[in-house]
Amino acid sequence: MEEFKNLEERVILVGVCQYEAEDTEESLLELRELARTAGALTVFTVIQNREAVHPGSYIGKGKIQEVKSLLLAMDANCVICDDELSPAQINNLERELECKVIDRTLLILDIFASRAVTSEGKIQVELAQLRYRASRLVGLRESLSRLGGGIGTRGPGEKKLEMDRRLIRERISALKQELLQVEKHRALIRKGREKSGRASAAIVGYTNAGKSTLLNALTGADVLSEDKLFATLDPTTRLLDLPDGQEILLTDTVGFIRKLPHHLVEAFKSTLEEAKYADYILHVVDAANPQAEKQMHVVYETLSELGASGKTVITLFNKQDDPGAERLVDHKADYCLRISARTGEGLEDLKELLSELLSQKMIYIERLVPYDKAGMIQLVRKQGQLLTEDYREDGIAITARIPMEIYTKIL
Repeated sequence: MEEFKNLEERVILVGVCQYEAEDTEESLLELRELARTAGALTVFTVIQNREAVHPGSYIGKGKIQEVKSLLLAMDANCVICDDELSPAQINNLERELECKVIDRTLLILDIFASRAVTSEGKIQVELAQLRYRASRLVGLRESLSRLGGGIGTRGPGEKKLEMDRRLIRERISALKQELLQVEKHRALIRKGREKSGRASAAIVGYTNAGKSTLLNALTGADVLSEDKLFATLDPTTRLLDLPDGQEILLTDTVGFIRKLPHHLVEAFKSTLEEAKYADYILHVVDAANPQAEKQMHVVYETLSELGASGKTVITLFNKQDDPGAERLVDHKADYCLRISARTGEGLEDLKELLSELLSQKMIYIERLVPYDKAGMIQLVRKQGQLLTEDYREDGIAITARIPMEIYTKIL
């Protein structure tokens, strides 16, 4: 991916209301945050009420003229539409408005391109971008010729103007192979974790709910956390020591969002699947957000799509230190706690709950371990809970809780 300096652009947001006006307004508020994250300044928002989006230009002719006038009046230079547009819609809008037009999907892809740090993240982003552009190569031919700068121009599009579908297919194929190797490496790491006997929990939630802040607060990890959407893109795993001596692995995952582009779900499946293989799901909810309930619904939909349903879910209503936090309820969760990742409120309760859940999966044993086999006590300490030990003449008498995986080794 080629990166260009992110120039602040003055943008007008455009959405089509087909059902409920409130949903459209909420979606456009989120689009405004996405634009801010990408470095753009929103100067005006336009909503058109229609039974369906215009197949040729997304909005009607009258609305196009209104937007064109606003571009001049507000000194704006870009229009961002709240849905994924077809190549024909982009072409027609750009011709009529005489400015750059991008859709919600390209905006999110642009943010991901700027956030990718690791080689895996960069591969996933470029793969998603190429899949998006492959079906729009003809429609985006003119926009691909632009010099770099501004939203929607980061990534592979600016590499070669002469890139055609055959070259894109070849590049996609090569990226898939690279990603396959990364996935194999991730699978090996996951298998190693399973052999260690340590339980794992995936931290999931709507973007900007406070997942990275929670991981930092619990484990002392130095993960970037800021008040922007998709502040962190690459997953981070850290070990959490619990009060009773047990351990659990926590993995911070990429945030979910409504209308998450299909290209991104496909490209980031290996990363998102951390939730699928985790023993527990820590669902972080921004309790201070008025749209918290709808955001929770989006998270559960995404988890279902990833095949991560059926896990033990602990919902954490975060940001309780905010005066606007509501008393929410999550009926789909197994447990609910009210916390503040920023102040530490409720985190000790979370640790105690995790300790209790881990203990429930343990087997209580009483054993007399011969001195020549004392090494197995270290295995108990590492993967279970050594409750008592008494050194006697004939051996070491222990009581402990151990996971099923090592039960046969302690006989």
